[in-house]
Amino acid sequence: MAIDTRLLSGIETLIAVAETGGFTRAAATMGLTPSGVSRAVARLESRLGVRLFDRNARSTTLTEAGHRLVAEVAPLLAGIEEATSSAAGASATVSGRLRVNCDPWFASLLLAPKLRSFLDAHPALTLDLVTRDTLGDLVSEGFDVAIRFGEPLPSGLITRKLLEARIVTCASPAYIARHGRPIHPRDLETGTHECLLFRDPATGRPFDWEFHRQGEILNISVRGRLILNDVATGLAACIAGLGVAQPMTLGIDELLRSGTLIDLFPDWCDEYFPLHVYHPSRHLPPAKVRAFLDFICNDVATVQIKHDGFIGL
Repeated sequence: MAIDTRLLSGIETLIAVAETGGFTRAAATMGLTPSGVSRAVARLESRLGVRLFDRNARSTTLTEAGHRLVAEVAPLLAGIEEATSSAAGASATVSGRLRVNCDPWFASLLLAPKLRSFLDAHPALTLDLVTRDTLGDLVSEGFDVAIRFGEPLPSGLITRKLLEARIVTCASPAYIARHGRPIHPRDLETGTHECLLFRDPATGRPFDWEFHRQGEILNISVRGRLILNDVATGLAACIAGLGVAQPMTLGIDELLRSGTLIDLFPDWCDEYFPLHVYHPSRHLPPAKVRAFLDFICNDVATVQIKHDGFIGL
């Protein structure tokens, strides 16, 4: 079966522009001129009969058709590259730049303390770790792996659940002294309590408050004047007595044991929040991605057995 090398070249250029975010930057990485990159993309668009990029003076972004094509062909090209490396005996070499999009709380709490062993094991690898609260578009933004809390949204990405963290409803002794301790979750609906609301990055709205106990689920309507999108800031606000919070127990077990935070409803403790790892390559992901996935699944996620309130998968 003959392969049209011009088509492969055009697709390679397409992916380079998508990953770098512009024709000039793609040209620099490929050793071409910007006009050469532009012509290659134009030829590919002409051959496919569809526009792949929306261009203006300030930005170059993938069209819907471009997104779809990149998502489908990028894993295949990565597989070809990996297969040829394997045939040449270099499949065990973990090298180059690995870009990881990671949840900030997980990155600081569990990932960063373990990174030295991973980097020591792969001296030819450079890790570009970006912490933020949204998944975004892994392919067009040039990420190899993402680690995010929450239920996965429909996408073409490969997803694996790493662990589930228990949700706890807590407050500080200072808050309880000022407002009293609620006895039942429905006490939070009376209007006498202030709750700290956490913004869902997927919707932009605060998370709903739920309470789970042996299959029973209560949906509680709470009020609060402080809305946050950062776990560390939310914990600091809760410790300072600003309100009742619903954090994950991941990383706060010592705060609960010491009494810095009080678990208000220990009988309503059956709600869990999942953590997933994502990557775009379905078939034969690059060695650097395989190495990082093994590291996350085997060396980092297994730390959950040392913490109360979250379980590994």
